[in-house]
Amino acid sequence: MIKVGLFGIGLDTYWSQFEGLLDNLNGYQEQIKTKIIGFGLEVVDAGMVDTPEKARKAADLLKKEDVEIVFLYVSTYALSSTVLPIAQKVKAPIVILNLQPVPQLDYEKFNALNDRGKMTGVWLEHCQSCSVPEIASVFNRSGIQYDFVTGYLNDEQAWSEIKVWTEAACVAAKMRNNRLGVLGHYYGGMLDVYTDLTKQSTVFGTHIELLEMCEVKKFRDEALEGEVLSKIEEFTNSFEVSTECEKSEIERAARTSVALDKLVETHTLGALAYYYEGESGNDYENIVTSVIAGNTLLTGKNIPVAGECEVKNAQAMKIMAEFGAGGSFSEFYLMDFKDDAIYLGHDGPAHPAIAEEKVKLVPLPVYHGKPGKGLSIQMNVKNGPVTLLSVVEGTEGLFFLTAEGESVAGPVLQIGNTNSRYKFPIGAKMFMNQWSKRGPAHHCAIGLGHIADKIEKLGQILNIDVVKIC
Repeated sequence: MIKVGLFGIGLDTYWSQFEGLLDNLNGYQEQIKTKIIGFGLEVVDAGMVDTPEKARKAADLLKKEDVEIVFLYVSTYALSSTVLPIAQKVKAPIVILNLQPVPQLDYEKFNALNDRGKMTGVWLEHCQSCSVPEIASVFNRSGIQYDFVTGYLNDEQAWSEIKVWTEAACVAAKMRNNRLGVLGHYYGGMLDVYTDLTKQSTVFGTHIELLEMCEVKKFRDEALEGEVLSKIEEFTNSFEVSTECEKSEIERAARTSVALDKLVETHTLGALAYYYEGESGNDYENIVTSVIAGNTLLTGKNIPVAGECEVKNAQAMKIMAEFGAGGSFSEFYLMDFKDDAIYLGHDGPAHPAIAEEKVKLVPLPVYHGKPGKGLSIQMNVKNGPVTLLSVVEGTEGLFFLTAEGESVAGPVLQIGNTNSRYKFPIGAKMFMNQWSKRGPAHHCAIGLGHIADKIEKLGQILNIDVVKIC
């Protein structure tokens, strides 16, 4: 379970001055803790920090527990000296919760108290915003990463933001613990897909496992007939298998799929990028021309597989998968200027969970631009909101490129590929120009829903830029 940190801040001088104030503030902090636990997280609560001494103890606790993100609850006015030591030591992203108890103070009831001491205590219970500029000023001058969530305790919008922060923190942790396999080599001359593997590990924390085709061949040669038959049954249950598919091709793809499963299990892979050519007719060509069905099954199990050895896109697909959006391997196919739409697709692998209808398994007489022939996947993405994501390697490092659009109904290309029609709010021409000018590889990951806000928060946690086209 992912751990997140929580601590409140206040001023110890207040507690003896205003009866009940500390108890009320601690109660609000307990509400916040309970709500975050409800998101499926473990909360490490460092309590109320109201002195520099308590700040050091809180920092030690949060550092020891190795929290992914820290929620700083501003319960009332507090000195920034109680915050800085924690931020400096823990070195985790900090989200400042500027949450009042209520959306609006009952002014009439407040003023009717007729006791300026009691009135001040009630005001201090609601003056969360007082410390926010002070904390921001100190963090800015200290180079500390942070963001705000502003609202009130039962503010649905604020809690939606907090939940997105927790989701982004979970994805960051999963990316850091992910093992990405690289099988074969890049598609020769496809310069845009080449990437710095060290940079991928540095930014995401991902372990890169370099794999050999001979290992896949060994697993394939060792596949038992029972395993192959079981895999054919999985094909039948997962795909709409075209009657055009030859029995020998189905058996060939199933045997390769068994080998891929064993490769993933042996190396504890959470993602894979692959490509291979070699001499015509060699054993490895037999493997690489029969991987699409098996790789689609793996992608559907949130072990995304990117063809043409597109490591950056395997990372993008993994991010989409961990956000629960799917993440399918895609490239730009066609523009429809009459309907102001853009087609994206690929010859596989795909993500079955985001398909409009049951995924079809069909034969291809030729893999365009690649050797051999075999089975492929035909599907289109569910109609409705979608998000595109590309992990881009620019001149100054990695960044996220994202866009929100719609998968729309209409004719698709029946060519044995995944392809769908998409519309974007800025129009096809402007979208194509602006997306391309940012310099991504020609592949991207497509997921369901509009999740650019989640990607933006993940970028903040990873300390990389996020560019949103629309």
